[in-house]
Amino acid sequence: MPISQLCPNIHSVPQIVACTRNDKTGSKSVSGRPKVSPQLNRWFRARAVRFGQKLDRSSMRTQLPEPNPPARPLPLPVDPDDAVNLDGADVTAVKSIYIVSDGTGWTAEHCVNAALGQFDYCLVDRGCPVSTHLFSGIDDTEKLLEITKQAAKEGAFLVYTLADPSLASTAKQACKLWGVPYTDVLGPITEAIASHLGVSPSGLPRGASGLPLSDDYFRRIEAVEFTIKQDDGACPQNLAKADIVLTGVSRTGKTPLSIYLSQKGYKVANVPIVLGVGVPRTLFEVDPKKVFGLTINPLILQNIRRTRTKTMGLSSDGRSNYSEMNYVREELEFAGRLFAQSPLWPVIGNKFILPKFSFLSSLMLH
Repeated sequence: MPISQLCPNIHSVPQIVACTRNDKTGSKSVSGRPKVSPQLNRWFRARAVRFGQKLDRSSMRTQLPEPNPPARPLPLPVDPDDAVNLDGADVTAVKSIYIVSDGTGWTAEHCVNAALGQFDYCLVDRGCPVSTHLFSGIDDTEKLLEITKQAAKEGAFLVYTLADPSLASTAKQACKLWGVPYTDVLGPITEAIASHLGVSPSGLPRGASGLPLSDDYFRRIEAVEFTIKQDDGACPQNLAKADIVLTGVSRTGKTPLSIYLSQKGYKVANVPIVLGVGVPRTLFEVDPKKVFGLTINPLILQNIRRTRTKTMGLSSDGRSNYSEMNYVREELEFAGRLFAQSPLWPVIGNKFILPKFSFLSSLMLH
């Protein structure tokens, strides 16, 4: 049975990279990409594998209906008719990872992507194709067993975050019964915290219907709304109301980092720096401990801008120098001089979004 017919809420996220080699030279090539250093090529390819950039892949992100869970979990059937026949199984060179959750699946998916980041050398250099499939909202034993059977047939690795202990136990038993390698992401840490606190966990997935909305939830909603309104230098008169102000040249990650921080509950404003254009005076009136400058390696910035220009069709809008190295260097130097005017502003450079967030968080603690 095809995976897409197995469960209507499957999110198939293939993370596959194909490296072609020249028969004579053995060199790798990636079509449609400007010639840059091998290290940068490798970085871009690894990033594509981990985050799905520039890959033709279908996304079927639909939300499962919320069926009422049974009062008692169904027992794991051990009927001979349910035995999985692995003869003739469609197991190809592509390694599949099934991600199963009774909630959104964000936690498990994030953990899998973080772990895959440790295998860039294999995913890129050795051409090890990996395909991940997300099954969210799985709070029914029958669906869980069907997914596990399919994982057994495909030789997939199963990762699950199931808050309901009975479902987690069923998944574990089914994986052992049908020989599916598995990892319980949530169970061990939940048990450890329960032991440390001396209380029992609720057994409900985060965000389950019926749970009261906390003050933290409304604080995060307010932060996201504020951040969206303050994007790209909008409403400079409100900069003093922000918890964090990010500033930097185009494509240094101001907007994605702002949105990421807002989901953590921070009200974030970002101010673009453009060569020869002054920044709002209110930026210098903000508490310097709240302002962070963003910079980046010029070679990486140039390649990001080239990709952006090509993707958005901006090459004919009069900004042909936008991705030229001379312009990139001049704009970064202009930003550097601006940062020097306020030496108390921390400047974060040569880091990508999540490392920038981690570094920024450590600075805020001090």
